[in-house]
Amino acid sequence: MRPRARPGTEVFGEAWERLFEPAIAHRGLWSFDGAPENSAAAFQAACAAGYGIELDVQLSADGEAVVFHDATLERMCGVEGRLRDHTAAELGAMRLNGTDETIPTLADVLTLVGHRAMVLIEVKTPAGEVGELEKRVSEVLLDHNGPTAVIGFNPYSHAWFADHHPQILRGLDSYAYRDAGAQKIAPEQRRAYAALEQVDLARPDFLALGLDMLPSARADLLRSKGMPVICWTARSPADWDRVKAHCDNLIFEGFSPQ
Repeated sequence: MRPRARPGTEVFGEAWERLFEPAIAHRGLWSFDGAPENSAAAFQAACAAGYGIELDVQLSADGEAVVFHDATLERMCGVEGRLRDHTAAELGAMRLNGTDETIPTLADVLTLVGHRAMVLIEVKTPAGEVGELEKRVSEVLLDHNGPTAVIGFNPYSHAWFADHHPQILRGLDSYAYRDAGAQKIAPEQRRAYAALEQVDLARPDFLALGLDMLPSARADLLRSKGMPVICWTARSPADWDRVKAHCDNLIFEGFSPQ
């Protein structure tokens, strides 16, 4: 059932095939003993184990795409303040979870990974700020020959990539929007996003859906028409067993998918 090929996917080259396998390590194959999430060590471990990689990118104060999940630095670096208020050089000197690992740039990570792994890049663009981060990510990706795709929740970010660089593979993130963090989003917008009403605006090549919204009649319909579905984040074999009939690959952490 999964669309191993469909008209137009040849533009994505190797990235299209490697979207489906192997499984994709969430923020790299990280651990609590020396390979923090979104670190060079975690990405090296994922490559060594034969997995794909998912990571997060944000914009530094000097316009560089840097690999980090949170908006603030406290959880991973033990310092107060926002990531976006620091330059890439300053961030590159900040240690992750007390290890020797520091915050890398996207360009550095892709140089490290090369062709060894498919890399899914979550573009964390704040609402109303589409353009600058997308432009920098595009520059880095167009200078890299390995398989990559961009993912993210912001449909306007996806539309930017579709308009400016349609040859970059794109996956729209969504989930059930029932968690505490989603409460800052207007109820009608939460309902629309959970129902995948943003697909027409975003024009994605695949969907990246939270386990909490699978199975989804809307996602199943889109998948039957050739839209691949990647699920996130499976944290046990039971998670994967529950949703695998409704998706084409998984983003995982905390266990080793077979």
